Amino acid sequence: HPAGVIQGLQMIRKLGRYVEFSVYNDPTTVDWSIIGDRKELDLRGAHLSPNTYESAIRFVYKGQIKPEKVITHEIPLEDFKKGFEMVEKGEESIKVVLIP
Repeated sequence: HPAGVIQGLQMIRKLGRYVEFSVYNDPTTVDWSIIGDRKELDLRGAHLSPNTYESAIRFVYKGQIKPEKVITHEIPLEDFKKGFEMVEKGEESIKVVLIP
């Protein structure tokens, strides 16, 4: 959700690196003074590489990444429409998992 960009920029420390990895249907805007003046951030854009999923699965398997820290909702598969609506609104959820 585009609001995640603003939230991420507010959370990052001064002189930090912000990597944006998302594709949005709607444009987002930010206060550029946060980036250049107040926090002096290093901004990067990223997209999938051929090895992304393999690496991510390996990190989760080894316990180097804790996906449960970003999962805000677990919804039964039959309620998938509710899950999609939550993600689309982006107000209450970060990551919604459908449980078969």
